[in-house]
Amino acid sequence: MGNPKVSVVITGWEAKYYDELLDLITLFQYGKFIKNIMWNETEVNLDSRVAELGVGNGRNAILLAKRVKEVVGFDISPDMLEKARKKTKKYKNIKIVRKDIRESFGEKYENYFDTALISLAFHGFTNEDKEKIFNNVRKILKPGGKFYILDYNQMDFSRAPFYFKILIDRFECPLAEKFLTYPLKEKAAEHGFKMTKKREYVKGLFQYTELTVEK
Repeated sequence: MGNPKVSVVITGWEAKYYDELLDLITLFQYGKFIKNIMWNETEVNLDSRVAELGVGNGRNAILLAKRVKEVVGFDISPDMLEKARKKTKKYKNIKIVRKDIRESFGEKYENYFDTALISLAFHGFTNEDKEKIFNNVRKILKPGGKFYILDYNQMDFSRAPFYFKILIDRFECPLAEKFLTYPLKEKAAEHGFKMTKKREYVKGLFQYTELTVEK
């Protein structure tokens, strides 16, 4: 990506053992947690086309593939793309594409998707890049389409639990702490999205936000 402060490209051993790391960090609760979100909190149907921004290892795409018409997973990390392709190869309705989501998706995907989602990655982009992502997602979604963001919740970091402070200070990129005060609802509105649902998890430390394209 060219910016050492941006933590959106997972490579090497972290990519190889991504599933195992997530399970370990969450005390083996992540699988159950993300399945609940993909199955119960993400509004899709059998006719839906879904764009996953940062497909990672393909876990979310597989969960969604059972409920929708098509999932297109975009990522820029060669290591994660390789893992995602291997993991999803038996699913005919999943397509994995190498793509920098800060760049235009072009005419091919304009007004193509019913739903877009980004999981635990939005905080790793600069505010300028978040603006680009909002703009790009707005273009690829149909009128009334949904954009789901799973990430850290907005909060006063000084009052956060000690274990969360350790996570942010020692293991996250510098942009993560800044995201805790990012005006997500207001910034989304600037790009034609209305916050229509928000769920909080792990004592309010994480959020799953539904943003709907205003018609």
